[in-house]
Amino acid sequence: MIKLVVGLGNPGQKYAKTRHNAGFLLLDELVKIEGADFSLQSRFLGSLAEVVTSAGKVYLLKPNTFMNRSGQSVTLVMKYFKILPEEVLVVHDELDFSVGSMKLKFSGGHGGHNGLRDIIAALGGKDFLRLRIGIDRPVSAKLVADYVLSNFSKQDEEKIEGLIARFASKFLLLCSGDYHVVMNEINSQA
Repeated sequence: MIKLVVGLGNPGQKYAKTRHNAGFLLLDELVKIEGADFSLQSRFLGSLAEVVTSAGKVYLLKPNTFMNRSGQSVTLVMKYFKILPEEVLVVHDELDFSVGSMKLKFSGGHGGHNGLRDIIAALGGKDFLRLRIGIDRPVSAKLVADYVLSNFSKQDEEKIEGLIARFASKFLLLCSGDYHVVMNEINSQA
């Protein structure tokens, strides 16, 4: 069962619609769909929402620590609510997937993603679920930093909205622990 969904991004209006904030964007829409609200929780270094599902409570977290320090916020929430790593889903941007595609996987490395790198270091392991949201890759590797901090085009924004709607339709099934069913459905559409 999923007990914590973490959306990765950077806090502040400056970053609100950037590619690197794909995790935040998904959680913002999920909270609206589920009729919940985020509240800033200084003790958790982030904004937290609670959704009640048939399987139990699920916490949604947007760390306020900036991407490179996401692990601090995640571990504080996990310790407080006694959540195990395998009960965590981290939602993040993925350069190696086209915009509008997503894949769900369990465990793995950080693939150069600094948010994942920090969470893996903070947890002391990599055994948690990840939902990777495609943002494409710039032509030149030298442009990656600027690219991930740039806004989505209108066309790409529409693709991301479609992706969010697809994920939201699977959210309750995922929370109940049917990872493989959801993984097969989501990954087959990628």
